[in-house]
Amino acid sequence: MVAAPPVCLATAGRSLIVTGPKLQISLRLAPRAGQTTHTARTMPDPSEFSGFVQVRGAREHNLKDLSLRVPRDALVVFTGVSGSGKSSLAFGTLYAEAQRRYLESVSPYARRLFHQVGAPDVDAIEGLPPAVALQQQRGAPTARSSVGSVTTLSNLVRMLYSRAGTYPPGQGIVYAEGFSPNTPEGACPNCHGQGRVYEVTEASMVPDPSLTIRERAVAAWPLAWGGQNQRDILVSLGIDVDVPWRELPPTTREWILFTDEQPVVPVYPGMSPEETRKAVKRKLEPGYMGTFSSARRHVLHTFASTESAYMKRRVQTYMIATECPVCHGKRLRPEALAVTFADYDITDFSRLPLKEVAALLRPYAAGDRNSAPDQNQPAQAVARQRLTEDLVARLNVLLDLGLGYLQLERSTPTLSPGELQRLRLATQLYSNLFGVVYVLDEPSAGLHPADTEALLSALGGLKAAGNSLFVVEHDLDVVRRADWIVDVGPGAGEGGGEILYSGPLEGLRNVENSRTAEYLFRTAAQNTRPPRTPSGWLELGGVTRHNLRDLSVRFPLGVLTCLTGVSGSGKSTLVSGVLAETLAAHLGQGSGDQVNLSQDEEDLGDSQAPVTTAHLGGDVASISRLVQVDQKPIGRTPRSNMATYTGLFDHVRKLFAATPLARGRGYGAGRFSFNVKGGRCEHCQGEGWVMVELLFLPSVYAPCPVCHGARYNAETLEVQYQGRNVAEVLGMTVDLAWDFFKGDAAVFRSLDTLREVGLGYLRLGQPATELSGGEAQRIKLATELQRAGRGQTLYILDEPTTGLHPADVERLALQLDRLVAAGHTVITVEHDMQLVVGSDWVIDIGPGAGDEGGLIVAQGPPLKVARAKNSRTAPYLAQALGKVELAGS
Repeated sequence: MVAAPPVCLATAGRSLIVTGPKLQISLRLAPRAGQTTHTARTMPDPSEFSGFVQVRGAREHNLKDLSLRVPRDALVVFTGVSGSGKSSLAFGTLYAEAQRRYLESVSPYARRLFHQVGAPDVDAIEGLPPAVALQQQRGAPTARSSVGSVTTLSNLVRMLYSRAGTYPPGQGIVYAEGFSPNTPEGACPNCHGQGRVYEVTEASMVPDPSLTIRERAVAAWPLAWGGQNQRDILVSLGIDVDVPWRELPPTTREWILFTDEQPVVPVYPGMSPEETRKAVKRKLEPGYMGTFSSARRHVLHTFASTESAYMKRRVQTYMIATECPVCHGKRLRPEALAVTFADYDITDFSRLPLKEVAALLRPYAAGDRNSAPDQNQPAQAVARQRLTEDLVARLNVLLDLGLGYLQLERSTPTLSPGELQRLRLATQLYSNLFGVVYVLDEPSAGLHPADTEALLSALGGLKAAGNSLFVVEHDLDVVRRADWIVDVGPGAGEGGGEILYSGPLEGLRNVENSRTAEYLFRTAAQNTRPPRTPSGWLELGGVTRHNLRDLSVRFPLGVLTCLTGVSGSGKSTLVSGVLAETLAAHLGQGSGDQVNLSQDEEDLGDSQAPVTTAHLGGDVASISRLVQVDQKPIGRTPRSNMATYTGLFDHVRKLFAATPLARGRGYGAGRFSFNVKGGRCEHCQGEGWVMVELLFLPSVYAPCPVCHGARYNAETLEVQYQGRNVAEVLGMTVDLAWDFFKGDAAVFRSLDTLREVGLGYLRLGQPATELSGGEAQRIKLATELQRAGRGQTLYILDEPTTGLHPADVERLALQLDRLVAAGHTVITVEHDMQLVVGSDWVIDIGPGAGDEGGLIVAQGPPLKVARAKNSRTAPYLAQALGKVELAGS
């Protein structure tokens, strides 16, 4: 007996989709009972695929006990609105199970070396090959990580210089590690491999010498108790802290700022200087003994040892960075810099664009550079050819992915998530693995449509090599190239988690409640409107930074402007870099008018600070405020969440504190915070979870046995507001809380705005670490939307549609229109033509990337830019406009 082939069943509104290996049948229920319509379509022959992966009973996160069957040796794309459960299926279930099976084959000790994602909640998965995950991740937290280190090209380059470089006469060999600024053997001893030296001066640490020490003239000291402690110590030492700094004797000023002495003296807090002098003279019992630390010592010690990015950033403002006089910014020892290859030292070589590096090395790889010295050193010649062959082969993969404009020395914090993911993808392409599943998280994120073509070619190469590709993706161009579609939905959060459709692309057309199908089969842009008229112009002239050279540009005010262009053309440098920094300086850093809605900790170790020049002009006086909204996390720990970030939790805690039981017990609003002692569960310190250490195995997190995950102690949970305690409120989704708090205007307004930006499915207390970049950005946008309007604001957004389904892009566009309608200006860097089509003004940067970019190729309303001859954006914009007659006016 031959077993019947498996089928995939999926419901879609009033339709039932039955997918088998030969046939798809769609039974649509008509409005009147008893009527059905039948459509049948021949499916691809299953012999095209080597087999299928069968999933049964997947319940990870919001997945609703679903089962499905997807082919191997195919490009399978998982689609659906943001939060529908795509990643839970692709990464949380399929990849997690593949990793679990692999790790079972290695020793328990070796498992500690892996970042384990945990066993998925699923009944069974059959036919699953080994998997490799390429997820969206940000750059390493230090600028010491670079393009060269991510791709391992730097290792080969160091070996090339060590074994085949040209050495000065009489110099001994420098081994590979001696060419790395991150090793003791290679780092410049003067700057420790940073390329810059940091100094402090009286002017940098005392910006206002008219102030007294009591008035914090020594600004470099800590702001809180630490600074007060140093001032009290100076009083005990007999130094006058109530005269202007400039009137103190020069020797006294020098000692306070620069001495290495650390005298320990009695401190009498709260006493006046006269009382303190008398107490010291009488040797009265002090409040405590204080240790003096000069301002320079505090700054340098904090910069070198603190783990707080905020503290490092603060003390860095009092330091003057200059190029290292020994290595001249090249970070290496003189012995390493004396070795050259093709007349370049290794630092200059690493600063060349990758396309130039490849062109430089190709003749060596082909054996065309047989110079006389090599005839006497055959081993060096062999090493040179083999190393350059390997380098050229790896570089060709990067060039095919459109990354030829990057440099080996480029630090990873300066890369976009899309660039970083393509770098990791290049490593996999070169590895030539066979028979594995690559699970990719939105590989087109941050890519111009032209760059997406190169990405699709790379994915095709992986598939042709005998691998399977499971891709979570929103980009419709990628979706259209899929061999198999898995559409998850219909909504987000609890409203999702179901398989709407699983099969070839065309079959998705008949699925009524698929938001993906709604946009996938459109032939023209929807709801386009005439561009708005600018209320003025902001001029930015003489812009020089990275690949921008003396560029002048005008931004229209009172409208929505999109900057377009291929990846690396200079868009983010112009807007998120130069424009934002120049305008912030104009508005005044200390005025409070500039708002940066990102709490991400930026890297502070980049030794190559970009040289920037620019000047503002035009109607700059009409702008009173700058707001930057990006996709960086709203917090780095689970203690940060949507409710705390938006401020709505402050109102919620006040409501609980106002209840009769709370007033009777004397509970204030702080009692209902899980971050401070009093109301939180002290066993887990408000985490809700406890970590169980397992020797040789990864640590396990379990609900706190005392509060059972509630995060609060029993007494706090006894207080209820409308029948719910504070932990239950934090567990509500925005949609549920919207109904629950209808009676409170402040909370309701925040919740209503969060719903408008499409976040109704998120829990109020959902940790920030669980939020996607798109969700984080929409939370920031909602936070800004609920603020009262204050003058004319300029909003800068960098690729706001990254990670968003077309349906969510439409929601985002409505919110941006709200800002413009309120009289504000929105400027966004964008690759998604859906948003560009609906903008008022487009500035296209290019024409290429890196040195081939940095110019304004076209500007004007979308229709005008779509007609531009030398724009790489124009063909895609024309297509998005619905193939309009571009020859017209």
